[in-house]
Amino acid sequence: MTAAPPSASQTDGPLASAPADRRRWLALAVVMTASFMDLVDVTIVNIAMPSIQRDIGASFSVLQWLSEGYALAFAIGLITGGRLGDIYGRKKIFLLGIGGFTLASMLCGIVSDPQLLVAARVLQGLMGALMVPQVLSIIHVTFPAHERGKVFGMFGAVVGLGAVSGPLLGALLTQWNLFGLEWRPIFLINLPVGIAGLILGRRFIVESKAPKALKLDLVGMVLASVALLMLLYPLTQGREHDWPVWGFVSMAGSLPMFVAFVAYERHKTRKDGSPLVELSLFKVKSFAGGVGVQLAFGVTTGIFFMVWTMYMQIGLGWSALRAGLTGIPFSIAVSTAAGMSVQKLVPRFGRKVLQAGALVMAAGVLTYIWEADHYGADIASWQMALPLIVMGAGMGLIVSPITDAILSEVPREHAGSASGLINTTMQLGNAIGLGLVSVAFFSVIDDSDPRREALADIFGKAFTNAMWWVAAGLVVVFALMFLLPKRKPAEAEADVTAGVELEKETERAAV
Repeated sequence: MTAAPPSASQTDGPLASAPADRRRWLALAVVMTASFMDLVDVTIVNIAMPSIQRDIGASFSVLQWLSEGYALAFAIGLITGGRLGDIYGRKKIFLLGIGGFTLASMLCGIVSDPQLLVAARVLQGLMGALMVPQVLSIIHVTFPAHERGKVFGMFGAVVGLGAVSGPLLGALLTQWNLFGLEWRPIFLINLPVGIAGLILGRRFIVESKAPKALKLDLVGMVLASVALLMLLYPLTQGREHDWPVWGFVSMAGSLPMFVAFVAYERHKTRKDGSPLVELSLFKVKSFAGGVGVQLAFGVTTGIFFMVWTMYMQIGLGWSALRAGLTGIPFSIAVSTAAGMSVQKLVPRFGRKVLQAGALVMAAGVLTYIWEADHYGADIASWQMALPLIVMGAGMGLIVSPITDAILSEVPREHAGSASGLINTTMQLGNAIGLGLVSVAFFSVIDDSDPRREALADIFGKAFTNAMWWVAAGLVVVFALMFLLPKRKPAEAEADVTAGVELEKETERAAV
């Protein structure tokens, strides 16, 4: 994205004065803190779900919607949020997003009705969709090309820290039961952070807009939303209503709605060239395959993280803190493998690293299944360490290089649209996976007899059944990765060189 010509209030780069230099680093701190807050909020909820269930009497479907509603709202609003920033100003939309996110966090922390809590989580997701897309755009227009490498490295570290610290922070806040508030501090902690972000962001972030922004596609967003709700609502709620006929009718009706969405997107492309989804991207085989990888991977992770929490805390009766500490080896393995994957392995072995990641992660899943069956209710945290480390290593080999692999053959003029679509697809996969938890996990619990089986045995059986779903999803991920480019080292180096030259040209054009 080409930066707008600098004005007196927008000057950045080598000629910036000392105060301006300090201002842009403070602006960076604000947007990275907002990203950290969003990432933590995604992962922090899972660990607190059993406490939420006990405190407000939430059903299992409500627990699913606490994560699924957020992921769905975030995914649907992500592309539109980015365009709103391009059209009306990234600073303005960022501040609107962080303010709304803070308000929604407060609502999550004070409501006692399960349905209202879900509604507040959906609002959080929508506000996150306004806030998050502005972060990288603000970084891009705030820092000159020669500083962006360092800045994006810092941003990646914050992303990793957010993913790692979320479950542990959620466990600590839940376990401490601050002021007798039970799980509520996991949301209320966002209030001082969000208010500080609003005050500092208003002062230090420089406003910018895209020189030529795409138009909004609100009709496309509505069609996509209706189609996804027709699919996911009965999938999530159907179990509690004994799978009524209307649920199957709704899921079947989602298909023509998706067809209508595609037809409208084609019309929108011909009309003004601003569709919600750039359908021409799917003509690029590696991109289409990569979107399939993201969707399948999102489904598998959506299933795993929810059932894992339920298994440890409700099935095995572990505290939130013990469950959070049990996941530390997984988080460390993800971070370590992700760094090795990008810096050393992918430049040398290309696509094979990602495929190896899928197989390694599947091996960890199978090991976990064996351990859960073998040790039953007596399984210990240290015994879970091996499968979690293996799974984390496999995930780390995938998550860092996957976006670059998917975008490698996409035309540069469509890189922004493609990147937004990749992020959206991952969130949609996560929402679908959370919906499938009803079938993969809770249906097994419903079919069990608590008079004949212990609770730990019932949840253990449900957990292993869901993990077989995860293993199957990883097989699909592995197969779809054959559509990704092989990425030879020489080709990768040429792309990097070309990217550097493009950055230099962009800077010269901006000045």
